[in-house]
Amino acid sequence: MFLKGKNKNAPRIMPRHIAIIMDGNGRWAKKRALPRSAGHSAGSKNFKDIARYSNKIGLEYLTVYAFSTENWKRPADEVENIMNILRDYLKDAKNFKDENIKVKFIGNIAVLPDDIKDLIADAEENSKDATGLHLNIALNYGGRDELVFAFKDLANSIIKGEMSVDDITEETVSNALYTKGQPDPDFIIRPSGEYRLSNYLIWQSAYAEFWFSDILWPDFKPKHLEQAIDDYCKRNRRFGGV
Repeated sequence: MFLKGKNKNAPRIMPRHIAIIMDGNGRWAKKRALPRSAGHSAGSKNFKDIARYSNKIGLEYLTVYAFSTENWKRPADEVENIMNILRDYLKDAKNFKDENIKVKFIGNIAVLPDDIKDLIADAEENSKDATGLHLNIALNYGGRDELVFAFKDLANSIIKGEMSVDDITEETVSNALYTKGQPDPDFIIRPSGEYRLSNYLIWQSAYAEFWFSDILWPDFKPKHLEQAIDDYCKRNRRFGGV
């Protein structure tokens, strides 16, 4: 996949899969003396803009960290606000049907409120035939939780006699994850000035390149995504070789 660089005659190779940790909504609101809910609303709008732009430039996969398994520790009113923003997005998702974006939610969806689970099912069903960007929304997601889920799935297969311990390989583990059938992220972007993975795509990020920025998520614009991709294209990915 190619995207034109500064030299219009010299195409650059795009990463197939970009993952983003959408961080800094609360600090964005605090800087403006606004409630944290305003930051989450601004972050949600920006997520839609970045997803649309990613589809426009031909990115194959985009995975965004929307709500982690640890985020339940936040104040109840903030969690409820985030859930309401999610509801609004899901109710509005049908209006983006013509954008050719395939939506998939990854994480422990089973514990979410029933109305949100129904809206998620509708969003995935309505976009299943899209051939453009494959958008993963990590919701109630944790990398360690995902691995526990995968290991239990493999253990059950062994108990049922469907496979043996010797059948467990990197491929079988990958196929037991929420991202089964997808390429691992080539590139992980974290705005907001933090320099950690925060329990995100632990298995899948083994050979990912990272890009960190002080920009808070609501201020992260397509031009910043372009800057990150430019930087990615300058790197020499050796995967343990020379």
